[in-house]
Amino acid sequence: MKSKKITKAVTLFLMAVLAISLIYVFFTQREIDDGTIYIRLGHDQPVNNERHIALVKFEELVEERSDGKIQVEIYPNGLLGTAAVLLESVSFNDMEMVSTSSTSQFGSLISVFELPYLFDTYQDAWSVLDGEIGREVADYYLKDNLKLIAYYENGFRQITSNRVIHSPDDLNGLKIRTPEFPISIRTFNALGANPTPMGFSELYTALQQGTVDAQENPVANAYTNKFQEVQRYMIMSNHQYMPQHLHISNEFFEGLDPEYQKIILDAAQEGADYHRQLLRENEARMIAELEEDGMEIIEVDMEQFSALVDPVYEWFAGLHGEEIIERIRQANKP
Repeated sequence: MKSKKITKAVTLFLMAVLAISLIYVFFTQREIDDGTIYIRLGHDQPVNNERHIALVKFEELVEERSDGKIQVEIYPNGLLGTAAVLLESVSFNDMEMVSTSSTSQFGSLISVFELPYLFDTYQDAWSVLDGEIGREVADYYLKDNLKLIAYYENGFRQITSNRVIHSPDDLNGLKIRTPEFPISIRTFNALGANPTPMGFSELYTALQQGTVDAQENPVANAYTNKFQEVQRYMIMSNHQYMPQHLHISNEFFEGLDPEYQKIILDAAQEGADYHRQLLRENEARMIAELEEDGMEIIEVDMEQFSALVDPVYEWFAGLHGEEIIERIRQANKP
């Protein structure tokens, strides 16, 4: 009986080794075998989120225009790790692409676009992101092998809570989950809340168990992750605009033929435009459905909130200077 158990254990071990070997070959040798170029693209949202839908659009454009010579494999919902882990994998050239909300672990310059109440409209934000300033900020991360090829949409962030919030006073002491981004934490400190950073994958359970009482995210993230099941109110604070960054390993990218590079760059920007339009078309519907599910939508006077965030600007200017902030403000003037 003992020998049978040993034999079974050895068999399972050998099968595991074989599986790992096959995965290694699948992910590292396919280009050598058949000439096809494979791109693994990871992100942390579910497949019904507009982010995933827009990335599928990018996939379709790349595969169609390359006649199938480039195949994009999308891994949603954090299947290959958290956003931070995925970004690091791309930086190390262990993975080809990632879609993430933050690149701040490699430097906080990109957080300039997330300064609270910097942008009044989506059009203001897109104009800056797709222009000279957006390109300058993107190029900063090439030193870490991160080539930011397009700014996808995350949108304006709103607060959801189990506490009624009409003014900044109502935020006092509120235990609110924020991303693990310094600028998000500082924003809610300035507003008087008690920011509690944690990974997105932990958030629903934390709300359900009362570990935190509130969170802040764009409408689409709240909707597709069913936060209305564990939150009573959505407060339309518009406190931050946040783009979604689409990165590709620069080492991988530079190894591609120029024809393929252009296909990827063009498809990335078209996917970003598609994502922006998709979210704008769907956001009103999502808010209406959240209301139907019992979530109360609260409109607030945003000037009361924006009056409190100067310390965040002072912190950022201390790191990167005031010039880039002023350039963005000037770009937004009519």
